[in-house]
Amino acid sequence: MAALELIDTHAHLDAEAFDADRDECVRRALAAGVTRIVTVGAGYGSASASRAIALAERHSQVWASVGLHPHDASLGVKIDELRALASHPKVVAIGETGLDYCKELSPRAAQQEAFELQIDLALAVGKPLIIHSRDAGQECLATLERKGAEAVGGVFHCYAEDAAFAARLRNIRFLVSFPGTLTFKKADAVRAVCRDIPLEQIMVETDSPYMAPEPNRGKRCEPAFVAHTAACLAQVKGLPVEEVAAITTKNALTLFSSMR
Repeated sequence: MAALELIDTHAHLDAEAFDADRDECVRRALAAGVTRIVTVGAGYGSASASRAIALAERHSQVWASVGLHPHDASLGVKIDELRALASHPKVVAIGETGLDYCKELSPRAAQQEAFELQIDLALAVGKPLIIHSRDAGQECLATLERKGAEAVGGVFHCYAEDAAFAARLRNIRFLVSFPGTLTFKKADAVRAVCRDIPLEQIMVETDSPYMAPEPNRGKRCEPAFVAHTAACLAQVKGLPVEEVAAITTKNALTLFSSMR
């Protein structure tokens, strides 16, 4: 795996789970062939965004996104603060933002308002969107279409919809990304969906520290583990892992163009 070039397109390196060995995690990722990591700064108001940028400044292979997670939408979007953070050269995307109608930790109206404000911000700064969508795929897509998000594109992370929905996303220049759940023994349905989506629309992620892939399931997830997800994706597609790594990396560098 060390010879591969991989990108972990979605991690939460500022999480408390990494307080004891954050820098070592970054080094382990590099040793596993992970040349770039997008650490998602979305949560706790703007605190996570600031921490993500600080991490990106400290590590050459770490890049950041800034946003407000739908779980925290009731806190309100400090849009001027986010706009200032989004101008940082190591910020590659806005988000994660979107709608979560599963846990619904913030009222739906607050989530929708925060989502639309962040789409507007992405359009203003010319950076793609990272979408969190749970039990709200149709609503997310309708909002993205109505707001003209095709102009910047983006990704539905931890993809949980079907292949037909992914085809609709292609029409607005959105990719999908799969985390370690792709490797789970009982995830046949996820693998079937993945099989029917063109590789040119797929990226890989860890969503660290959550959802560690096999054979590390049950442990804290970290960016190095994206190699296992890439290997599983290669099996699903019936392709050499080197080809899968090359194409998913190209997809990420095209979407997050300032990361090149």
